[in-house]
Amino acid sequence: MFKTGFIGIIGRPNVGKSTLINRLVGEKIAITTHKPQTTRNRITGIKNMPQPLAGQFIFVDTPGIHRPQTALGEKMLEEVQETIQGVDLLVFMLDAQAGIIRQDRAIAESLKDGSHPVILVINKIDLVAKATLLPLIDEARHLLPFIAILPLSAVNGEGIAELYREIWSLLPEGPPLFPDDLFTDQTERFLASEIIREKIMLLTHQEVPYATAVVVELFKEDEERNFIRIAATINVEKDSQKGIIIGKRGAMLKEIGRRARLELEEFFAAKIFLELFVRVRKDWSKNKREIRDLGYE
Repeated sequence: MFKTGFIGIIGRPNVGKSTLINRLVGEKIAITTHKPQTTRNRITGIKNMPQPLAGQFIFVDTPGIHRPQTALGEKMLEEVQETIQGVDLLVFMLDAQAGIIRQDRAIAESLKDGSHPVILVINKIDLVAKATLLPLIDEARHLLPFIAILPLSAVNGEGIAELYREIWSLLPEGPPLFPDDLFTDQTERFLASEIIREKIMLLTHQEVPYATAVVVELFKEDEERNFIRIAATINVEKDSQKGIIIGKRGAMLKEIGRRARLELEEFFAAKIFLELFVRVRKDWSKNKREIRDLGYE
């Protein structure tokens, strides 16, 4: 029996959705940072499973569900809503450290129409005492009639095998929808832009990480030399943010480029020449046309 289907991963910001999809797929397809709202786009990851769970699991990572403050936030929320409508089942994530908070209850309330089977995952169990889990699981049972409640750690993989089995039991029978050597439908340009944006988020603070959008203008491969040339523009909203990204004598931009280049070389298994530019696009996150132009479709 071969099963194929789409699995949406949802939850509030910073519960570990991107870490989980990377763990489930076995490849880094979604950037991860300690900052909330790191993920802005729907990201699809494909896991081809062997017997006895033969199937193609198509995971869809989503932005954290939050109250939008900008046009970009509204677009991110639309991504989540569209994902929920288009999948076969949902994995709803909670943070074992934080427990169940108001945002979690609001998300659960929005799922009460029962249009999808929902598995509840309680993540970050590696960071809490086992004794705290049973009361949390008991409290969670009252949120929704979940198909299953699974404690796990997306970081170390504990509980992942149980999640695979539960997902397989709920997916419909059907042939694979993607080639068996594909692990994401994202383009190489998108993956490169996200790796660069991840380094910006890790190295900068306050409003700067959220005011940046990275666009890869050039992605040129030389297969004979195993060499890729990438040119990318880091878009910010203010001159002051541009100054922070560039840094004193260009030090910050150089460090962003160095870290991004090292990861890009590992990811693409090729020598990378990376050029970064910084441009001000005033208040782009509040302008729907700018958001579209920067690739947030």
